[in-house]
Amino acid sequence: MDAFLGEVQSEGEVTVTVVSWNIAKRKKPWHQLLQMNADIALLQEVASVPPDVADQVDTGPIEHWDSHRWNSRWYEGRFEKLYDRWPMVVKLSDRVEVEWFKQVSPISQTLEDEIAVSGIGTIAAARIIPQDDPPFIVVSMYARWIRPHPSTKSKWGVGFQDSSAHRIISDLSSFIGSTDPGTHRILAAGDLNTILGATDDNSLALPARDRTIMDRMDALGMEFLGPQYPAGRQAHPRPRGLPTDTRNVPTFYTTRQSPKTAQNQLDYAFASHGFHKSVSVEAMNTAEEWGASDHCRLLIKIANPKM
Repeated sequence: MDAFLGEVQSEGEVTVTVVSWNIAKRKKPWHQLLQMNADIALLQEVASVPPDVADQVDTGPIEHWDSHRWNSRWYEGRFEKLYDRWPMVVKLSDRVEVEWFKQVSPISQTLEDEIAVSGIGTIAAARIIPQDDPPFIVVSMYARWIRPHPSTKSKWGVGFQDSSAHRIISDLSSFIGSTDPGTHRILAAGDLNTILGATDDNSLALPARDRTIMDRMDALGMEFLGPQYPAGRQAHPRPRGLPTDTRNVPTFYTTRQSPKTAQNQLDYAFASHGFHKSVSVEAMNTAEEWGASDHCRLLIKIANPKM
């Protein structure tokens, strides 16, 4: 993986604007999305769409995000529902057309309008068709936390997220059918619950395991776009458990923090090699622009490169 490719931005006209945002099941972010003049939203931790917004956005068929649609009823008697905070691809403007992929169980062969999904509440995908540019695939990623098996007697109350991230990567792999990265046009963004570059003494991460996430993305030809400084403000002082040369930009704050005191980056964007040269990403992470969630927005712009 190159050191950092998020600064690479073509000097062409921006043709599609994408917002990636973990909205934490809140309603106010929906209203803020409508004020952004964006085309597509890649959302995570979505609950229901507020009624006063529902006729202004298009969330596509429920099959593209709701894992209840393809799962069996094995969870009945154990859980009321499988999950209640979903990744989702949302159409925000008429400047693009969207073809959503319906989720099906992790089978070996899918139909044209399907994606095989191996994790509940981790991924949503769609094909974006701009007015004047070639289509591309978008993937909204949410590496949800998974608790260790009871036999471990683990004290990890929250659990680990890397297994969800790897399920996402495995599902994303279905859109890569050639070793030539130039045949792919894929944008994947979202909340990976991973602290990029965490040192081995970082108590908030599983650094060795988390590094494998970036390694696998790189192996698929998915270039890391960031955001990294200066495409967003950095935390000062530098958070513990990060190298001195970190370029991380905080995208999440805890209940003990605020947008001004946010420490860690959990949200990232990737694009397939070649296509990545047309894509830029920045973190809207100043206190003034943060937005109504504990995660900030990632503003992603796709340009039509000048020939």
